Amino acid sequence: MSHEKMNTNKGVSDWWSTDIIEMAPGIIRFRGQPVQDLIGKFSFAQMIWYMVLGDELSPAKAKLFEASLVAPVDHGPQAPSIAISRMASTCGIGLNNAMASAINVLGDAHGGAGEQCVELFEFVNSKKKDGLSLEEATRTGLDEYIVEHGKYLPGYGHRFHKPVDPRTPVLMKMVDEAAKQGEVSGDYAAIGRQIEKELADRRGGRSVPMNVDGSTAVIYAELGVPAPLARGFFCLSRSVGILAHAWEQSQQNVRNKGPIPRDYLPTYTGKKFEG
Repeated sequence: MSHEKMNTNKGVSDWWSTDIIEMAPGIIRFRGQPVQDLIGKFSFAQMIWYMVLGDELSPAKAKLFEASLVAPVDHGPQAPSIAISRMASTCGIGLNNAMASAINVLGDAHGGAGEQCVELFEFVNSKKKDGLSLEEATRTGLDEYIVEHGKYLPGYGHRFHKPVDPRTPVLMKMVDEAAKQGEVSGDYAAIGRQIEKELADRRGGRSVPMNVDGSTAVIYAELGVPAPLARGFFCLSRSVGILAHAWEQSQQNVRNKGPIPRDYLPTYTGKKFEG
């Protein structure tokens, strides 16, 4: 039976509409291409991009995108998402439940900095389009951003890695190489570095370097990724570390391991007992 014959009821066939997949018995096409033609042709990173954004990446851009997915996969149980995956595993639930529990905490404060940083870079770039120099656009953009969002700047500084996040130099070098090849403009890398310079100037020379959220945001901005998708891609990346920790914890035969050791009780700050 053909696909057309199966969908004789137009109201039913149009209940869902999608440009992503065409599926019928014996047919699986992703954005017009048979899945069997993509297997072995696309890397997983290329497949993610193709499915989500609908076009094919050049090998150089795919390498850059893949690097942005590799760099933030894990940051240990210091990260709430990783700690939650391990705690959830000790409760006797399955890997999918542990992963879902952890991914669900990737919000504005933990997991949202990449999206916010892309927005910051785009905001500064919009000032450049108004005719300002890079220095002027950065200065003006930061002033307005801080008034709107507060002094915290996403993508800069790290409470754990000082003075430099070890992931950032590698990622920025890859952006520079892609820019030399003409694969990306390099404009957002320049904005990212100018923000670093401006922050140092405002702090009397004290450096506040880009962290992994900032350097991956540079990559996403250079590749034209919409800011909200930066968070989605971070969730995909971090899910790898979440799975690894959930699996490891499930093999350790520990039950109900909480966020603090049992010998340490939380500080009680409520009403005192008057018995």
